[in-house]
Amino acid sequence: MKVTAAKEDKVAQMIFASIYPLYWNRLEKNGRTREEFHQVIEWFTGYNESQLQSLIDEKVTFQTFFKEATIHPNAHLIKGVVCGYRIEEIDDEFELYRQCRQMEKLIDELAKGRKMDKILRTS
Repeated sequence: MKVTAAKEDKVAQMIFASIYPLYWNRLEKNGRTREEFHQVIEWFTGYNESQLQSLIDEKVTFQTFFKEATIHPNAHLIKGVVCGYRIEEIDDEFELYRQCRQMEKLIDELAKGRKMDKILRTS
C-alpha cells in the first residue's frame, strides 16, 4: 500500500495520549510490563518516563511527539509490515508516518514476546 499526504496528515493530528492506553492494554494482556513498554519507547524516541508523562498530560499530537523526539540512529533497522505497510518502503517524504509505523512495529514485537535485545536493534 502507498502512503498519501492525507494519511500522514490524519496520523499527524492524532493525540498521542489517546493511543498510548491502547498500546499499553495490548502489552499488558500479553504479559509485558510498563517498564518494558517505556524502555522500548525511550530507545526509539529518547523520551524518559517523566518526559513521556508530560507529553501525555499536554495531549500532544503525533506530529509534535515525533518532531521533538530524538529518533534512535538504528531506527532504520526496523523493518517489516505493519497495518499493510512495509516500513522500509515508506517514502522519505512521509517520515512522520514511517516513524509512527516503526514505533507500532516495536510495540507489536514486544506484545508477541520477542526478546528485548532483538527489539532494541543494534547495527
